[in-house]
Amino acid sequence: MRLLINSASVENLVERDKKHLWHPLTQHKTHPDVLAISSAKGALLFDDTGKSYVDGIASWYTCMYGHCNPFILERVAEQMQRLDQVVFSGFTHEPAIKLSEELIKILPKNQEKLFFSDNGSTATEVGIKMALQYHFNKGQKRNIILAFEEGFHGDTFGAMSASGLSVYNGPFEEHFIQVERIPVPTQTKSGDVLVQLEHRLKENNVAGFIYEPLVQGAAAMKMHDANGLDQILQLLKKHDVLAIADEVMTGFGKTGKNFASDHITTKPDIICLSKALTAGLVPMGLTTATKKVYQAFYSDDISKGLFHGHTYTANPLACTAALAALELLQTDEIQSSIQNIIQWHQQFDAAIKEHSKVAATRQLGVIYALDLDLKMERYGNMRDKLFKHFMKHGVFLRPLGNTIYVLPPYVITKQQMEKIYATIQSTLEIV
Repeated sequence: MRLLINSASVENLVERDKKHLWHPLTQHKTHPDVLAISSAKGALLFDDTGKSYVDGIASWYTCMYGHCNPFILERVAEQMQRLDQVVFSGFTHEPAIKLSEELIKILPKNQEKLFFSDNGSTATEVGIKMALQYHFNKGQKRNIILAFEEGFHGDTFGAMSASGLSVYNGPFEEHFIQVERIPVPTQTKSGDVLVQLEHRLKENNVAGFIYEPLVQGAAAMKMHDANGLDQILQLLKKHDVLAIADEVMTGFGKTGKNFASDHITTKPDIICLSKALTAGLVPMGLTTATKKVYQAFYSDDISKGLFHGHTYTANPLACTAALAALELLQTDEIQSSIQNIIQWHQQFDAAIKEHSKVAATRQLGVIYALDLDLKMERYGNMRDKLFKHFMKHGVFLRPLGNTIYVLPPYVITKQQMEKIYATIQSTLEIV
């Protein structure tokens, strides 16, 4: 039973928050208020007045099996009684070993080694460092990382360097590693991208290429061509440039397959994972690699090792949550739910895409995005108006500029999805 707190208590909670807390992606002078969430279950969030909100983005693509999933909670609670935390340098434990064994079964077949960290940014940071040190250890001076235009790979310095969204990077750019950008491949311009890339690779100083396969999340769910990406990866492999697939957002079923890389013939050398990895329960990151990559670090020379470590590396509770999530992902029930969401998206798209205020739509797996036919700042007043409209109607969505996107938990019901769709349709009447 959910306890309701009176409005005075809610106001007190918000005021207490203002005293000491600094929220992410927030300009506190223009956006001083936050919403207090007291509980969550399944696809729903509940504020301290008892009002519910359908979580249309699975809390930044993490809680894909629903909030407070009892199956995952029970597994983690059991593990908590045995081993909570231990240093992973010089020690190991069953949850980490078991997770490696189970993940290898569904990862692309060339992946062989797993390196733990504690979030998506650090997972990509490790991937970039692997690519740079891979060539360094082989005595090659390759210090350039390639990345797609408008990519986003996280907030640590290497990840920021590879990201192309200046709204996040502005004050720090003079401190970045060397990154060059190429356009994403589309059916009309893949050939031009390849010609440009072939010419660039002749300098033989590119270490790695980091990319969000098929869907660029923070760039407003922009989608690109699988065949074009495959051709890029083939060309890179000919020049021994390591391909780093950032699947922090796309991993674990969101594109309709276990990984976005499963849609592409040429597999990455390195894969970065987080978010849905632990079902939103606790933080963890993973960077996986091929045997070829690992062998460049395997040496009698200690300096050739990967000297990167986090205190909570391979935390037993996080590994246990990931194991439970992985088990759920492969059930018939979750796989069926994924297909249901895909079908519901397609039906909604057919009904909405010709609307006069809709400029474009796109969908891959459970990811659906709609561009409004108007210009908007990424974090401007109109975006705020849309957000408030969604929340007023009990739907949690975070527009990216003029893009409204949906990436719901796999456990969402048809009724809850219909509420999301109806609220988006009502939005078209206020813009």
